[in-house]
Amino acid sequence: MKTILVTGATSGIGKAFTLHAAEQGYNIIACGRNEEVLNALSASARITTKKFDLTSLDDTKAALASVQFDIAVLNAGNCEYVDVENFDTAMFRRVFEINFFGMIHSVEALLPHLRPHSQLVIVDSMARLFPFTRSQAYGASKAAVHYFTQSLNVDLAAKQVLVQHVSPGFIDTPLTEKNDFDMPMKISAEQAAKAMLKGIEKKKQNLYFPSGFGWIMRFLHVLPTGIQQWLSKKMRQQQ
Repeated sequence: MKTILVTGATSGIGKAFTLHAAEQGYNIIACGRNEEVLNALSASARITTKKFDLTSLDDTKAALASVQFDIAVLNAGNCEYVDVENFDTAMFRRVFEINFFGMIHSVEALLPHLRPHSQLVIVDSMARLFPFTRSQAYGASKAAVHYFTQSLNVDLAAKQVLVQHVSPGFIDTPLTEKNDFDMPMKISAEQAAKAMLKGIEKKKQNLYFPSGFGWIMRFLHVLPTGIQQWLSKKMRQQQ
């Protein structure tokens, strides 16, 4: 059976995906910083673990120096919301450090291990599709991740490496528990994990789930900018 490497495997979608894929017979390399959760995951005979900090390039490269895998799922991420009355550049750096540069560090570490027919799966977010209030840091980081993914797919095609992007909507995770606004069509992390594995197995380049919300967000994305801004302002007034 194939081996899947997963970053951000100790919480949310990453943890649910790790458990689901192991149940489906895959061998998993679960990566994260939470030693307690990693120890619990390693109770499964199909899961091995690696503890390291993705925000450190040296730490990431050392931890992944000898890994062998068929599929890498780069999922680690975080979200903080912007308060324009107390604007904080440091917060933007924190969000980009894990969401974008943590992913970049993983790619640099894993590129030497990619072989023909390897799959590199990179998780962004549907938040990149619409100018949501207070989401400047998170949305911008995920937009950067998406652009990087699409460009990398072009450059790795000659090596027969498939680069897939995953754009989740609202998923019931510890990250979304702190949200104080309505989250339409929210699904469980377990549902998200099943959708993600199914898309990876079908080698879909573009994955959106829940699918209905994905269609809505992509429709909003192609609307004129003025209409997007008007809709977003209306949403802000209702919060």
